[in-house]
Amino acid sequence: MQLPLPPVVRRLEREIMDRLAKAPLRLNEYGYDPYGFHPDGAKPVFLWTALLYRYYFRVENHHIDRVPEGRVLLIANHAGQFAYDGAMLSMAMLLEAEPPRLVRGMGEYLFWKVPWAGITASRTGTLVGTHDNCVEMLHAGECVMVFPEGARGANKPFRKRYQLQRFGQGFMRLALETDTPIVPIGIVGSEEQQPGIANLEGVGHALGLPSFPITVTSPWIFPWGVAMAAPVKYRIWFGEPLHFEGRHDDEDAVIQEKVDVVKAAMDALLTRGREERSGIFT
Repeated sequence: MQLPLPPVVRRLEREIMDRLAKAPLRLNEYGYDPYGFHPDGAKPVFLWTALLYRYYFRVENHHIDRVPEGRVLLIANHAGQFAYDGAMLSMAMLLEAEPPRLVRGMGEYLFWKVPWAGITASRTGTLVGTHDNCVEMLHAGECVMVFPEGARGANKPFRKRYQLQRFGQGFMRLALETDTPIVPIGIVGSEEQQPGIANLEGVGHALGLPSFPITVTSPWIFPWGVAMAAPVKYRIWFGEPLHFEGRHDDEDAVIQEKVDVVKAAMDALLTRGREERSGIFT
């Protein structure tokens, strides 16, 4: 017998389903969209994420109305070891944006090597992060989230907090190829959620992983320490949309100039966010 949910959880569950009903989704007669998303399949994950969003990380958004309708690339900084930053950004767009948006994440192929993880990722709107998948979704008007630092940002040691690491150029080439606006985003709070001591990349590569971070809880408290995070307060700052022109197959140096514009905008958002917060937990 399923235990009854507390009233606050039931209200949040209804809110999630109401917001999904208002989002620009393309569901077939079986309730699936072209990429495997299913509202009922996503509900348990979204409910847990929404509880973290509202009551644990207490996410505060700034200028979310700057995100345009239609296809868009959300380009954010990556930090905190475990991908709570992506989950909080996704939930912000679902619960706070008008109209609500389902954010499409780009996942590592290794997730689809684990049956339950791959299915869960697909049901919640995440796709394998290939060029073709991303181009197709942008042409279809989707909202796609990219962290151009990748594991370099997520798994950096705490002494490098809020120092943006090297950006890949793939997101800029995608934006040029599909004529997609870019919204730079600065996420403040994730750097302090799980301070990193070191990153043993060689060990990670030997295990088939992009990195092997050492934190205050991982790998000492395994497996729970991998996902443990301090109850920091998240603040998400949305910048003005940026539109770039040029060839997507241009020389690296030309593309890098455009990438640097986005990186500078994100750095400014992070600086402002840190200056205006009253504390890490408040």
